[in-house]
Amino acid sequence: MTQDVKEIFGSSGGPGKAPPAPAALTAKVRTLAPSMTRSMQRVAEAVASDPAGCAALTVTGLAELTGTSEATVVRTARLLGYPGYRDLRLALAGLAAQQQSGRAPALTTDIAVDDPIADVVAKLAYDEQQTLADTAAGLDTVQLGAAVAALAGARRTDVYGIGASGLVAQDLTQKLLRIGLIAHAHSDPHLAVTNAVQLRSGDVAIAITHSGSTGDVIEPLRAAFEHGATTVAITGRPDGPVTQYADHVLTTSTSRESELRPAAMSSRTSQLLVVDCLFIGVAQRTYEAAAPALAASYEALAHRHR
Repeated sequence: MTQDVKEIFGSSGGPGKAPPAPAALTAKVRTLAPSMTRSMQRVAEAVASDPAGCAALTVTGLAELTGTSEATVVRTARLLGYPGYRDLRLALAGLAAQQQSGRAPALTTDIAVDDPIADVVAKLAYDEQQTLADTAAGLDTVQLGAAVAALAGARRTDVYGIGASGLVAQDLTQKLLRIGLIAHAHSDPHLAVTNAVQLRSGDVAIAITHSGSTGDVIEPLRAAFEHGATTVAITGRPDGPVTQYADHVLTTSTSRESELRPAAMSSRTSQLLVVDCLFIGVAQRTYEAAAPALAASYEALAHRHR
């Protein structure tokens, strides 16, 4: 029997969920801005660039500052995960306090064609650090814990990813295999769907897609969802179509895309962090079986590293 498709409204996760911590606000803006309307983007960019100034403004003041309406300000606050503008102002005040505590100014990460290689290294290193920090700050640990629990008890796990996300899918399945779990990575959309329809309750399907709209990943996840498997989406767009078929959504953050640094590079960094968190969580839960399995895999390969 087909389950009803989940409806996802914004990214707050529904009533009763705690709003993001102040440190996660900038990460939320970076992640969600591309999917916002232009007027909402102006509000989001204003609060991220000047949290102290915006924290001192009423909803009317911020609307006037950004050339939008009070309704747009409130909608932006809710999309960022806050019940209302008052909660957003509190987060802005907290973020401003953190920024005034002596933190070093941000390094611009725009890479020019004629940049010296030393500058490229510094900029990429900073960008990677920021992407990881933003992902960690915005990662929903309740959703993560639920996904870990499902993986730890799964009969089998299928992971779907295309292109750069396909490499991340392979990384996750390799890790799970080394601790004795049954896992398969699928980058061929036909094989992904034909395997997905074999999944049942007690199985897990994971879709990895930065855009949240990759059809070749959504189709097998939907099939797995409709056949009763527990489904997980790892995506940079928590409002994307893939989340309609996900029991658990793990949001990644990425840096600003540039000509020399496409989205695939920065998205892979944050996806790998989420994958590592999943793996460690599963290894902890299954430690009695995972530890000897991991030791056996190291021993089996030891002679190849001498």
